[in-house]
Amino acid sequence: MSQPAVARPAGAAAWIVLAAGVSAALHVGKLPPAIGALQASLGITLVQAGFLLSLVQLAAVLLGIVAGLTAEGLGLRRCLLGGLAVLSLAGAAGGFAHGPGALLALRAVEGLGFLMATVPAPSLIRRNVPLQSVTRMLGFWGAFMPFGTALALLAGPLVIAAAGWPTWWWGTAAASALMALAVWLGVPADGAAPAMASVASAPAAGWRQRLAQTLGAGGPWLGALTFGFYSAQWLAVVGFLPTLYTQAGWGGARGAVLTALVAAVNMSGNIAAGRLLHRGVRPQALLWTGFGAMALGAWLAFSGATAELPALRYAGALLFSSVGGLIPGTLFALAPTLAPGERTIATTVGWMQQWSALGQLAGPPVVAWLASHVGGWQWTWAVTAGCCVAGALLAGRIARRLSADV
Repeated sequence: MSQPAVARPAGAAAWIVLAAGVSAALHVGKLPPAIGALQASLGITLVQAGFLLSLVQLAAVLLGIVAGLTAEGLGLRRCLLGGLAVLSLAGAAGGFAHGPGALLALRAVEGLGFLMATVPAPSLIRRNVPLQSVTRMLGFWGAFMPFGTALALLAGPLVIAAAGWPTWWWGTAAASALMALAVWLGVPADGAAPAMASVASAPAAGWRQRLAQTLGAGGPWLGALTFGFYSAQWLAVVGFLPTLYTQAGWGGARGAVLTALVAAVNMSGNIAAGRLLHRGVRPQALLWTGFGAMALGAWLAFSGATAELPALRYAGALLFSSVGGLIPGTLFALAPTLAPGERTIATTVGWMQQWSALGQLAGPPVVAWLASHVGGWQWTWAVTAGCCVAGALLAGRIARRLSADV
């Protein structure tokens, strides 16, 4: 799987990498639509369902920066291919699981595959597009997760209803296998990629040196912590929307479509971030706008003041997710700038994803604890507001750092 790829038009390889990221995101988003079917067929409990939801992030929590170091040492394309292979094999095996234990173990393996597939992607995209298109394409990359999640939320119930949850598992595994073939054929091999982004050559560095460079620089920490405060609140809000909508009488297919749309509109902010940065808008303005919209949107979606206004609550959720998408789009685009060197971009992305996963693990339990303590979701906005204030302060630090580097 290390043979040179078939020649493709300039930039086509970057779109293949983006599609591979979407196929990886399907494995993360495939579980929520299947929880009911898994409870019925395998007898999993709600606690086990919660672990199934979070275990896919375990690898990122423990190994995010390690994955970045591995990608840069092993080769970006090889790491992406390996991740897609792991996702395909673990997903296919999961369809044959007869108990929660096997499914839990395979879910953790899928988390490793997801990490291997997504950490090298921004560097691969940057390597395969013209310099003037880098920020725009990295904005598109920031949308891979909400797009894959929304696709899974929409397609999953249909497939499960028609053919059962194992077929849904096998279908996502097949998608990753097809994308592995596409990457093998369409993405230039490591060492043979065109220097589309005019990257200056640099001597190879050992993993210890790359690790020390990354953790010893302020840029990766600022990007990672900002990403953590974003992801903690995004997953907490979107993850509990189905429960909120069921309580409001919007359950079933209606609730699934409404939740999927909230996840999908996050793409608009990600894509807009790349375009706006390309046009010269300051990163600080985009980050502040994103955090401000998330604070306002969460208040509209959960505050007791809007309890009798369901349409306004839903509009708040859409505002929260769509404009909030400016944040990951901006941070992914800034990763090459925040990294201390060309050879540490993947390591920086891995560090960012490690803190993103930490946020996703910490945010929902905090919101759930608060809701149970106060007897409802009306104070959820207070948690998100705290995250937004912290994120906005970090955005100011990022702006000062970028100004100092000019």
